[in-house]
Amino acid sequence: MITAIAIGVPPSSHFIYIPVIFILGIVLGFVMGSKATRDAYALEARRDAERAERAAKRAARQAGGDVGGDAAGQPRGS
Repeated sequence: MITAIAIGVPPSSHFIYIPVIFILGIVLGFVMGSKATRDAYALEARRDAERAERAAKRAARQAGGDVGGDAAGQPRGS
């Protein structure tokens, strides 16, 4: 006599639960990814602004004759 392995059919909730979790994962991934992208863009913009500000200060200092010190930031005469 041959005995068959009884494989149970998943309940109907299985066919609802898995797609819902899959879609939830996609939505959460999209939301979290877009937030990370916005944060990275804002950080890059802030760094660019700070870099431009330093360059403007450096240009103003060079145009004014650089009274405060040499290019390395050391006082003159030492």
